[in-house]
Amino acid sequence: MKNAVIFDMDGVIIDSEPLWKKAEKEVFSSVGVDVREELTTITASMTTGQVTEYWYNHMSWEGKTMKEVENEVIDLVGKLITSEGQAIEGITELLGFFSKRGFRIGLATNSPSRLIPVVLDKVGIRKYFDAVSSAEFEKEGKPDPAVYLSTSEKLNVLPGKCLVFEDSVSGVRAAKQANMKVVAICSPSNWESDGFRLADLRLKGLPHFQTSHLKHLLNV
Repeated sequence: MKNAVIFDMDGVIIDSEPLWKKAEKEVFSSVGVDVREELTTITASMTTGQVTEYWYNHMSWEGKTMKEVENEVIDLVGKLITSEGQAIEGITELLGFFSKRGFRIGLATNSPSRLIPVVLDKVGIRKYFDAVSSAEFEKEGKPDPAVYLSTSEKLNVLPGKCLVFEDSVSGVRAAKQANMKVVAICSPSNWESDGFRLADLRLKGLPHFQTSHLKHLLNV
């Protein structure tokens, strides 16, 4: 029976949260929205469409449709990833670790699909992936499990044979609902979060993952 590993993208493959915040502040401010820092924590795990709708409901604008504003944010994020994006420490080595062991490798993200190749090319890891999925093609994004189930189907691996790397509570919940094993990458500030306690393993960073962890999680 095949095994697979599925990676979230933002925060697991690339340090993109600051870039999303930068793009959203610039674009939404340009249409008159007061983008407050305390509110951006609410939108951090949403899809881009959900974020746009959130800010429109918070302070509606005129002159541009929500879709136009959403696309401006995505386009700017893509440019920022290309010019400023930084890979998460240990991602290339971890991909090599799983590739050498014959794992099918997938990506499942709430981000728009057109940003996936931008990220993979920026980090130089496109060759490792057998399947990629974006929640924009699902009825719901994470914490709904749909994007993870779609990825396991593309990989032709049963959900119970999939190991997921996530850095958000909504992502952990999505993967667990998909009946997958989950490794949560936690910062010191969210280590004790109830949401992250749902994960099968919590680590402070990708370089901390070891062969012993793999044997424990998937019995391989």
